[in-house]
Amino acid sequence: MDYLDKKDLSEVKLLDAANYPKKGNVANKVREDIDELIKELGITDGSSISFHHHLRNGDRVLMNVMSAVQRAGIKDITVVSSSIFPTHEGLVELMEDKTVTNIVASYISGPVGEAISHGKLSGNVIMQSHGGRARAILNEEVKIDFAFIGSPSSDNRGNISGVNGENSCGAMGYAIADAMKAKVVVSVTDSLMKYPNFPADITEDYVDYVLLVDSIGLKSGIVSGTTMITKDPVGLKIAKDTLDAMVATGLVKDGLSFQTGAGGISLAVADFLKEYMVKNEITGSFASGGITGYLVEMLEMGLFEALYDVQCFDLKAIESLQKNPNHLRMSGSQYGNPEVSNVVDNLDIVILGATEIDTNFNVNVTTGSHGMLMGGSGGHQDTAFGSKVSIIVSKLFSSRIPFIKDRVDVITTPGNTVDILVTERGISVNPLRTDLIEKFKEAKVDIIDIHDLKKYAEDIMGTPKKIEKTGKIVGLSQSRDGSILDYIYEVK
Repeated sequence: MDYLDKKDLSEVKLLDAANYPKKGNVANKVREDIDELIKELGITDGSSISFHHHLRNGDRVLMNVMSAVQRAGIKDITVVSSSIFPTHEGLVELMEDKTVTNIVASYISGPVGEAISHGKLSGNVIMQSHGGRARAILNEEVKIDFAFIGSPSSDNRGNISGVNGENSCGAMGYAIADAMKAKVVVSVTDSLMKYPNFPADITEDYVDYVLLVDSIGLKSGIVSGTTMITKDPVGLKIAKDTLDAMVATGLVKDGLSFQTGAGGISLAVADFLKEYMVKNEITGSFASGGITGYLVEMLEMGLFEALYDVQCFDLKAIESLQKNPNHLRMSGSQYGNPEVSNVVDNLDIVILGATEIDTNFNVNVTTGSHGMLMGGSGGHQDTAFGSKVSIIVSKLFSSRIPFIKDRVDVITTPGNTVDILVTERGISVNPLRTDLIEKFKEAKVDIIDIHDLKKYAEDIMGTPKKIEKTGKIVGLSQSRDGSILDYIYEVK
């Protein structure tokens, strides 16, 4: 706009109106042959291709696209997927033939994780948090050439809605950064709707192509076995003690903001919290995260004024997003990007699980007791950092292996952001939180040193065997701000 700098506007050259572009039909975005589209897009060796996981283990988009890439003979692809599940087992073959050489994800479970842990990925894996993923994409620290967005519904212009269509998944928060920053964006859908398709999670101005396929997957795959309240007496005791710890913090009062995971103990905490809020006539401000039917019930009971939803964890949450105006969508960036105003920074309490914790309160949710990839941060890092109080809930033993270690296998969430540990044998408070220790004393809630909990577990089960590693680094555990927390090693 150098026109503003001109002192004499008569120097500005005028357009001949007769040469103004004529009106015409916009280019057709819809394609129906995935192999032809791959050719048309001009995907080359070394490209980066992104996907999202809102259909979780029901997703078929990632493998359909990557199989077409393999058929085209394209190599050295970086897959940037918000999460990878057992349904994506076919990636192992693509890793072995070098179609895929690098993976960036927030969560990896199943055969792909095992293959990476055994050194079958020729490049590297980078494990990020959900907020860290959004930050890295929006900053172009992670560059995306082609984004294939599994779309429960889309119109012919690319307006994508997560609540319409046969395989509605609800909120699509993790795909939004991809749509904003990818060089080319493809909406992949099995439900082509009349224009305009609304309410749109991603709008047509971000979408270049619409690929119509027979099926993007199965919405039934969204629901996992973890989205059920535990009935185990030990788990219920942990949940009840967790409520006592929450109340002792002084934060369970009008205006409470809260997040819990979808694990059995975490959901039991939400259930006990519901009863407490009803009994004490408490109304919270919001609950957030991956939303379950349990949080929807609390919303509809008036226990929370709103839900912030980045991903639906069950079908009741999807239904709620369709009908409840105070059930709000949010992007992965709004959820947890540390470089912008975000929801997790407004959380009072978050309830989180863990694979293992160490005596410095560092938490691992990336690898299992065998040392192989079987999870990832998701929102773990983000919420632990942002919340006023983060609480880890877990049994002291898993498959007869003590939960507390001298040093976790892989640091997913730094110990200085983890505040409380609740087990069936007692509650430990991070020594850094002297304020919480005082509150617990005032509330007459007993606490135990984490070292004593560790000793108790090892006296019963013994010290766990050291995981055998080769010494080869296969990946990195990245902090939400981009710094590196830990190495991930190949397992023998």
